[in-house]
Amino acid sequence: MITMGIIALYIGGKWTVDGAVSLAKAAGISEYVISLTIVAVGTSLPELITSIVSIQKKDVDLAVGNIVGSNILNIFLILGISAIINPIKIPLYGIADLIILLSVTLVLFLCMFVGKKHELERWQGGLFLVFYAAYVYYLFARG
Repeated sequence: MITMGIIALYIGGKWTVDGAVSLAKAAGISEYVISLTIVAVGTSLPELITSIVSIQKKDVDLAVGNIVGSNILNIFLILGISAIINPIKIPLYGIADLIILLSVTLVLFLCMFVGKKHELERWQGGLFLVFYAAYVYYLFARG
């Protein structure tokens, strides 16, 4: 079963890459922008559902651990293995996205650890959605 699951994941990953490349070409948008938006949303849906279910069950530790753990795994393990397979040249415009990533992490830290409550409130969650929408707009405007 595990072997079949890994094979299915590989095939699904190939379809995702091929579909993203085709979509980018058809829409006249860079593959980088498609990967930062559509592909990222698609691969993040399992984390979203896991976190929503965890929050509904009042299991905040699982929700936060899922989000933080997934991001750490993506940066270290996935990027690391990918670079071992084939070195990755970060394009100049990619540096701006890394700065945004660091800035968002700092904003999250400030939201959660400034004050006595140590929680992310609804209005802050809404603000994060606005920030994400602004970032997606920026990506498509940048091309």
